[in-house]
Amino acid sequence: MTSPFDLTGKVAIVTGSSRGIGRSIAETMAALGAKVVVSSRKIEACEPVVEGIREKGGEAVAIPCNISRKPEVEALVAGTRECLGPIDILVCNAAVNPVYGPMNQLSDEAFDKIMGANVKSNLWLCNLVMPEMAERGGGAVVIVSSIAGLRGTGVIGGYGISKAADFALARNLAVEWGPQNVRINCIAPGLIKTDFARALWEDPQALEQRNSQTPLRRIGTPDEIGPVAAFLASSASSFMTGQTVIVDGGVTIA
Repeated sequence: MTSPFDLTGKVAIVTGSSRGIGRSIAETMAALGAKVVVSSRKIEACEPVVEGIREKGGEAVAIPCNISRKPEVEALVAGTRECLGPIDILVCNAAVNPVYGPMNQLSDEAFDKIMGANVKSNLWLCNLVMPEMAERGGGAVVIVSSIAGLRGTGVIGGYGISKAADFALARNLAVEWGPQNVRINCIAPGLIKTDFARALWEDPQALEQRNSQTPLRRIGTPDEIGPVAAFLASSASSFMTGQTVIVDGGVTIA
């Protein structure tokens, strides 16, 4: 019996995968047999990830992309097809958060940047790959969102709005593409020890308080998110679409 988690031969794009959660997703999927495109703005940052995957016997290529620029998003998809073939899995992980503070400090330019990178780029990517997936009989999309889209926050409100929008994006695309066996789901991580979230965990006092409010009494690691994304991309989750999987150590239920 073939494992339902097996991704052998599947072609996967993972945006924002030079480090952190995205890197873990790319490495996990490659270990399960997927051919992975590692992507971030700088190709130099992607190459060590690709080398590490290849050293372990996996298949990966690096294609740089600034997800805020539509021509680069189109080039990412076209380059994937050229290098690895038709796309089976899309992981929208890349995101930005240029403002840390109350929303009265959020400029129009910053808000537009957040919504463009965290929401609109995901729609671009989905519209580029989902029709192809439908033609081939199915596919899977995973959007890495955040519990910031579920809870109020005094410091990353604009980011939280964009992540809530990702939930709605997934629900609507799930309705549109479900009849063609194209699935789309979200992951909502809690606080994960990444460079992206450093401002939220590097203060020892704030971290201690956060841990005290979390049932598992700690923050997460990127390698606790990668396998969840792989599950949502695999046939193990074949009857799931339009859903949000919360991976937060229990903080949102405490």
